[in-house]
Amino acid sequence: MTAEHLEKGRLGETVAARYLAERGWKILEKNVSFRGGELDIVAMDGAELVVVEVRTRSEGWMQRGEESVGPRKLGRLVRAGRVYTDSRGWDGPWRVDIVAVTLRPGDEPLVERFEDVTAGAYRT
Repeated sequence: MTAEHLEKGRLGETVAARYLAERGWKILEKNVSFRGGELDIVAMDGAELVVVEVRTRSEGWMQRGEESVGPRKLGRLVRAGRVYTDSRGWDGPWRVDIVAVTLRPGDEPLVERFEDVTAGAYRT
């Protein structure tokens, strides 16, 4: 990955974390890495733990951020979420959300959140 690409990703994660915090979420951890995965943001939305995948794009990019998360990535996020919840002793409800950040030159980033993108399908 290029330095510019990595910087864009970091900016998107910062924007996403601020967006969630402004809505009353408690950010627990960012960029959690462990064997078998990485989680961009782990936060609390009320009493529910949320694994947040952040996708950052520049305006005009041919694929929207949320469209770039396919079934394989969703499966990896759920597995990583299980490892995370097990390692932290979390036995409450949890879900996977996507936050898509679109960077717009000369304007504020556009932030869209897609809640419970697995709709519980992987959490049985």
